[in-house]
Amino acid sequence: MTSSTRISSAYRQWLRAMRVAPALTAALWIAAPAAHADDAAGVTPFSSAKAARAPEPWRFTSLPNKTPTRFEVVQQGGQRVLKVEADQSYGNLVHATQVPLNASTTLAWRWRVDDFVKDADLRTRAGDDGAAKLCVFFDFPTERLSFGERTRLALARRTTGEQVPSEALCYVWDNKEAKGTALVNAFTQRMRMVVLESGPAATPGTWLSERRNLLADYRRVFGDEAGDTMPDVVAIAVSADADNTQGHGLAFFSDIDLRSIGSTRSAGGFVAGRPGTGE
Repeated sequence: MTSSTRISSAYRQWLRAMRVAPALTAALWIAAPAAHADDAAGVTPFSSAKAARAPEPWRFTSLPNKTPTRFEVVQQGGQRVLKVEADQSYGNLVHATQVPLNASTTLAWRWRVDDFVKDADLRTRAGDDGAAKLCVFFDFPTERLSFGERTRLALARRTTGEQVPSEALCYVWDNKEAKGTALVNAFTQRMRMVVLESGPAATPGTWLSERRNLLADYRRVFGDEAGDTMPDVVAIAVSADADNTQGHGLAFFSDIDLRSIGSTRSAGGFVAGRPGTGE
């Protein structure tokens, strides 16, 4: 079976699982290949793209009957960057990896938002849209979860035959919530959000730089269930959606730098995920 066939098969199986596990519709996962490295996690830079499509192993994921969010590598200001346009649409660009989470693990990038999703509201299901989200997926031990959460994850993993990641942290540039706000996703406890930027940049078209210590942020949003546990990072995803509000959003992302000092392990085939909801 080819990689693309396996991806398609796992995707269809997961959708069938979602019909009997609706509480996990905010965490749609499809299979993706892993990347390996020693200190730098090796997230393939958008700037290396030879055409408009993001370079492998970046993979687009969406839902049936949804207009896809457009992800396109473009030339801007002498650099190749990722243009993300959501127009009454839903979609994610996912990059699998497997690196340890520890005090050295950092995530750095630059981003810019030109058009916010007007009626987005991260606190409600009807408004769970956004022009710019960067999400990190963790392989948290399921035995530490509640019985209900374990049951839903077990069903998804059994149905897909894949090791569905159990936690997601999404960094958001929002138009309403205050900078520094931490939220639980309106659909699921498996996803937590941190608002890094709020409202338009002081100068239109300005790129803002971010550098996050993932362990500190992870403990902030998942400390209630994780304690001292430090699960591996298993995927990075760029996400934008405007399907709930029927709105429009436009954002740009630079190359993403994920680093962690420590040995990596082969991820083999695992399931990368859906940051945000389209329901």
